[in-house]
Order: sequence, then C-alpha cells, then structure tokens
Amino acid sequence: MFWQNEVIKPTINGVLDIMRACANSKTVRKIVFTSSAGTVDVEEKRKPVYDESCWSDLDFVQSIKMTGWMYFVSKTLAEQAAWKFAKENNLDFISIIPTLVVGPFIMQSMPPSLLTALSLITGNEAHYGILKQGHYVHLDDLCMSHIFLYENPKAEGRYICNSDDANIHDLAKLLREKYPEYNVPAKFKDIDENLACVAFSSKKLTDLGFEFKYSLEDMFAGAVETCREKGLIPLSHKKQVVEECKENEVVPAS
Repeated sequence: MFWQNEVIKPTINGVLDIMRACANSKTVRKIVFTSSAGTVDVEEKRKPVYDESCWSDLDFVQSIKMTGWMYFVSKTLAEQAAWKFAKENNLDFISIIPTLVVGPFIMQSMPPSLLTALSLITGNEAHYGILKQGHYVHLDDLCMSHIFLYENPKAEGRYICNSDDANIHDLAKLLREKYPEYNVPAKFKDIDENLACVAFSSKKLTDLGFEFKYSLEDMFAGAVETCREKGLIPLSHKKQVVEECKENEVVPAS
C-alpha cells in the first residue's frame, strides 16, 4: 500500500536509524523525542481526560481515515518502536507529546499546525473536526519544555505538553472578539452548542516544576500577526472581498 511504504515505514525507520546512531555513539546521555497528541486521543469515543497512559486506537483510525489519519498512525507506531528500542538498548528516553502548536513562526509558508489552528479564519472546514474539542500549546512553551526535560534528572517516560483546552465554540468566540474583521463562524453544523471540553493533562510535566508562560490569546495573536506580515492571510475578509470584486469588475453589495 502507498501509505505503508511512503509514510508509515519511512517514519518508523527514520526514528530507529537515529536511535541506533545514538546507541552506537556511546556518548549520547539522553534522547528527547517529539511525539504528537495524535498518538494519544484518536479513538471512537473520547475520554473526558487524557494522560500519558493513553494511546490512540489505530484500528479505528485506519477504518475511518479522517483528516490527518496517516500522520496519527505513523507518529504512534514510531513512538512505540522508539520506546521498544530504548528499553532493549538501555537508553534514557523521554517523549514529549505536544498538542496543537500555535504561535509565531519563521518559515515563509503556513506551518501545518496553523492550517488547522487558523481554519476558523481561513474557512477550511476540513479541519474543524480537530478543533471540535481542541488542545493548544505555544511554540515557545513547547521548545522550553524540551530543554526543561532534557536538563531535569528526574524526568522519565512520556510527558503531555498542553497549556489550554478549548472547544470550537470557545475558540470561535475568542477569535470573533479579537478579530472582528474576519468572518469567524458563530455556529457549526452538527456540533452541539453545549459541547464539553476534553482535557489533556500536563500534570506530570507541571508537577516536575515546568511553568507555561503563554495564554491561548497569546498563541493566536502571534500566529495571526506573523501570517499577516508574510501575506498568508488577508488583513480582513471585507478588504479581500472588495479587492476580488475589483479584479473581476464586480461591485460588491453594500
């Protein structure tokens, strides 16, 4: 199958190649691996709270084939293979499980995580399912968590790195209030208005002493401002409509 040979196997083999190099070097003291929330919570019926003991249901993922399903499968199998190798070779191994990473960025195109995070602004409805019961972390907090866990001698096992839980209604409200110039939806088809939030617990990380510095509003402020500066999203939807109408010699309705 294409997805097995082009996505799954290369992901697993790439991780194991690095692990083998670390084991053979005899000088690597600790390995900190960046995993994904997609290894934890993708299942038919979601739990109210997720922690490091949880793993995604790969049979369910492969049967449904939702947006991002190959990523969820490859990251889950790669992390599991890394844990197996680390235990067999007595390596000091830690995995960090970030939720949706949001914030400023330096690349010239929009990072994949922001294609999802900013989909309420861009109107990319294919990503709304991921935001339905969302979890978010600022890029800088995630970077600092890697350093924190690498330097902390008590760190061991998996660590969820998540600072905010918000359902799609909460996020839409925040974005409408912060950015009224965009047509952020107020209602969503087939999504309960009283939808409960699902929690990704970072208790294990914070109990070790780590502190998150950025709020959900901080994350999106950084992401939106960077996208505007790079011309990846318009300054407003109204301006975009007017400019498109001018190009097509159409007068927009007032």
